[in-house]
Amino acid sequence: MHTSVYGRMEYKYLNQIEYPRDLKQLPINALSAVCDELRDFIIQELSHNPGHLASSLGTIELTVALHYVFDTPHDKLIWDVGHQAYAHKILTGRRARFSTNRQFKGLAPFPTPQESEYDAFISGHASNSISAALGMEIADELQQVHRNVVAIIGDGAMTGGLAFEGLNNTSMDRNNLLIILNDNNMAIDPIKGGFTQYLVDITTSERYNKWRWELYRLMNRLHIIDEKKTTNLRRFSNNLKTILTKQPSNIFQSMNIRYFGPADGHSVTDLVRILSEIKNHQGPKVLHIITKKGKGYKPAEQNQTIWHAPGKFDPETGVRNETGQTPVPLWQDVFGDQLLALAQKDKRIVGVTPAMPTGCSMCTMQQVLPERVFDVGIAEGHAVTFSAGLAKDGILPYCNIYSTFMQRAYDNIVHDVALQNLHVVFCIDRAGIVGNDGATHHGLFDMAYLRPIPNMQIAAPMTKEDLEEMMEMAVHLDGPIAIRYPRGKSVQRSKSASAPIPAVEYGKGVLLREGQDIAVLSIGAIGNAVNEAIDQLAARGMSIAHWNMRWLKPMDTSILDFAGTHFSQVVTVEDGILNGGMGSAVLEYFADKGYTCHVKRLGIDDQFVEHGSPEQLYHLLGLDAEGIIGALEQLKS
Repeated sequence: MHTSVYGRMEYKYLNQIEYPRDLKQLPINALSAVCDELRDFIIQELSHNPGHLASSLGTIELTVALHYVFDTPHDKLIWDVGHQAYAHKILTGRRARFSTNRQFKGLAPFPTPQESEYDAFISGHASNSISAALGMEIADELQQVHRNVVAIIGDGAMTGGLAFEGLNNTSMDRNNLLIILNDNNMAIDPIKGGFTQYLVDITTSERYNKWRWELYRLMNRLHIIDEKKTTNLRRFSNNLKTILTKQPSNIFQSMNIRYFGPADGHSVTDLVRILSEIKNHQGPKVLHIITKKGKGYKPAEQNQTIWHAPGKFDPETGVRNETGQTPVPLWQDVFGDQLLALAQKDKRIVGVTPAMPTGCSMCTMQQVLPERVFDVGIAEGHAVTFSAGLAKDGILPYCNIYSTFMQRAYDNIVHDVALQNLHVVFCIDRAGIVGNDGATHHGLFDMAYLRPIPNMQIAAPMTKEDLEEMMEMAVHLDGPIAIRYPRGKSVQRSKSASAPIPAVEYGKGVLLREGQDIAVLSIGAIGNAVNEAIDQLAARGMSIAHWNMRWLKPMDTSILDFAGTHFSQVVTVEDGILNGGMGSAVLEYFADKGYTCHVKRLGIDDQFVEHGSPEQLYHLLGLDAEGIIGALEQLKS
């Protein structure tokens, strides 16, 4: 198939393919080899430039078939979550740059129209493809543009409410949308719930579905049915199973969306044949394909959760380059260990997560107390309202949602939790800059969007001990509490005997360093970068006071009063958007009290932040120790 040297590959077909038009020049019997080469290319590239491996391995045949059959970029492919779109990138002019994928100033981690005309819609969050694709399909109808629009959605993303809202609208409107349901029984972790079992039931009807498809093709060739008469055709398709099997139509057929499948998602020639035959069918349709996440790479097939994003690895042996245990655990592991400890003491405590038990380390409790952990699927709004229902009847839910995904549940937080002042503990993982997943995944807005909500209490730990104590304190509070913490390694609290740092108190910050020149107020883990900056400035003769605020709401007004009356220069530091964040809260308080000190806010300006390592991005934003030093020195001068 190819000869290879580490880091530089030669292929018989892949090196000839720059764009889909080149792929179309190949005979159909060459496509299987193209898939093999794509699979090898992705494995080799991701072995030393980590990314989302298993999902993209599972969609290689589908991707090749789509670009072989459809006229992209005129025809539109809308990917639901870009984890599955690496082969798409490689076939659409980005193979030579694929080594920069997810790197600072390199290719974006997910499909985005800003990068390529082949990326029809942004796809960082799950469940949006059907709605977006339907909008594009209807826009084409209104403007009399003739093209195919295809939504590619995984079965994990189908658990999201937005996907069902899109299906409902698709069934009502006149359109020719094609939805491809990529069924592999996986999100990051194995997916659970009734819809998953429902797809299993559909799959067991494979013989019937194949027979129905062949009967339809025969009747169409004999002109017994008219493809253009979509109403009668859909009724024929939808009622056939009921007549012959005395069983109801499946959910798609019941919604007047024509169903095809299930098909083998790893037979590229079968997919080309099926897509060629159904692409011009009138009316909305679903093609259900069965795939295996990690297909073609044995380690990824055997452990799909770990190989979703495995980090660096040896492509020949499948051995991952794990650094081993570190003295300080990841923030998510601090959460997981503390949640289990608290749950073992208090039977009211349960864990709720939207498809992230491993990602947030709720799997620690799940292994010991499985009956008290609820993975609700990719359904953040439901996770919040489900938690509200638990709390309303005396259970204490710790609902863990990544900051960027919490945005999807905003009304549920306001209407279902805060308005009733229910005791739900929101543990907001991946707050702040998350790194290589980029703008769709940074957790920059949670402080700003949670702060205005009445009854909401908001805390942010600077150290692992802060997080443990905040989680324990939350057991004894009333109403909703949000505890936000970042991705990556946690930081241990200083154990200096001369100046021990006190434990967390409700609504109280803590003075970390005394000083006379400038007062710095930080919140959350970014306070560790502030400490580093102040240490270096102290050696240069600057005297800077530093408070770790710990709580955004309620805020420690005693600290604000002291800083506002004793310092002419006050600096706030946060790893969130400045509009509406902690710095805004400080300015509002100072304005109400009439304090006239100058306030400099350090945080994220009014922008979306690109992808790159956290170190690169914090440096770019001026929020690493070097950037904070520069800002403080400028004030002093």
